Amino acid sequence: MLKIGLTGGIGSGKSTVAKVFEVLGIPVYYADDAAKQLMNAEGPLKQQIQKIFGATSYKNGQLDRKYVADIVFKKPEKLQLLNSLVHPATINDGQNWMKRQRSSYAIKEAALIFESGAQQQLDYVIGVYAPTSLRIQRTIQRDGVTEEEVMARINKQLDETSKMQLCDFVIINDEEQLLIPQVVELHKKISALTNKK
Repeated sequence: MLKIGLTGGIGSGKSTVAKVFEVLGIPVYYADDAAKQLMNAEGPLKQQIQKIFGATSYKNGQLDRKYVADIVFKKPEKLQLLNSLVHPATINDGQNWMKRQRSSYAIKEAALIFESGAQQQLDYVIGVYAPTSLRIQRTIQRDGVTEEEVMARINKQLDETSKMQLCDFVIINDEEQLLIPQVVELHKKISALTNKK
């Protein structure tokens, strides 16, 4: 079975692309959702987060995302520390999930595939590209945040052009080119690659 990464910057539409792959019968591991679950699950990760950010980082057993976000966006070293705990736990969880899949290929959808080093466990990586102006507009509509907040997040991620150059395949999600035909075509290509293995 091939392990495929699916990445793109905030607002690029990678979750939309992932849903199309799911419709085509391909299982998708959503790394952000998994990370949230892992941070809320009783265990060493939760204990480590509480040790760094204090007991107030959790409310009613759930991570207080706003409280932690306010800290990490002001203190880059705290963000690095949080990532150094969450990324390995999520990568490990994703690897275990991959082992349980029985399809010809499975997808790991994650914003920070290259930043976290997760590409080392993947056979190919698909990038979803959208122009920055469109990504800002989508994120403002989706999250109800300001343009400045979106730009702060974008600036914390790997430059989009560099990210796409690292990918094996790129899907353009600019609302001008049709998205579904691109995904279907890529699905055929990957399926052909799995038959060669």
